[in-house]
Amino acid sequence: MNVIQQLEKEQQKKKTPALRAGDTVKVHAKVVEGTRERIQVFEGTVIRVTGGGLRQNFTVRRVTHGVGVERTFLVHSPRIDKIDVLRHGDVRQGRLYYLRGKVGREARIRERRRLVGETEADSAVEEPDAVAEGVAEEPEKQEA
Repeated sequence: MNVIQQLEKEQQKKKTPALRAGDTVKVHAKVVEGTRERIQVFEGTVIRVTGGGLRQNFTVRRVTHGVGVERTFLVHSPRIDKIDVLRHGDVRQGRLYYLRGKVGREARIRERRRLVGETEADSAVEEPDAVAEGVAEEPEKQEA
């Protein structure tokens, strides 16, 4: 491991959430106003994730009072206090620039039912149990 890689590894944050395009996130960013420092929350949809390692960044978009606002954050920046992933979006593109032309209900993104790391076998194991419970809970119908 060379010196640059070692320095980058020291500056990386220990725990960062796995971000993908389509996720809805709350980014708690530190903002300096004069001599005071406060935390400002920016909530929106991740429209792209670029780079890797220490240089990884992501762009978040939200619409406020009818105006679209996009902001790019570095994942490992000391200015980022924390990143909360509220929901995972189900999208097929890596870049969601098409959301810039959408308004209101058109700009909605479906929620991903299964987590990224979960395999088909894991979800198949859970389904039969849910079906069995559903059958047991159905009340018997009486014919009149």
